[in-house]
Amino acid sequence: IPPHAKHRVQHSYDPVRYRQRHRIENMFARLKDWRRIHTRYDRCAHTFLSAIAFAAAFIFWINES
Repeated sequence: IPPHAKHRVQHSYDPVRYRQRHRIENMFARLKDWRRIHTRYDRCAHTFLSAIAFAAAFIFWINES
């Protein structure tokens, strides 16, 4: 997180890593909009992972168009 401008000691941060972290956090937030993934209704791990893959692909497809 960028440092506050009025602080005496300015801590450095990497804007590239911060941007990547922001994108990952947004992706998890979008995945949690899917009720099936948020509450994890699936009992099998492979079914749950396939639901995550489907939701991620759908979100990516929607954002690209």
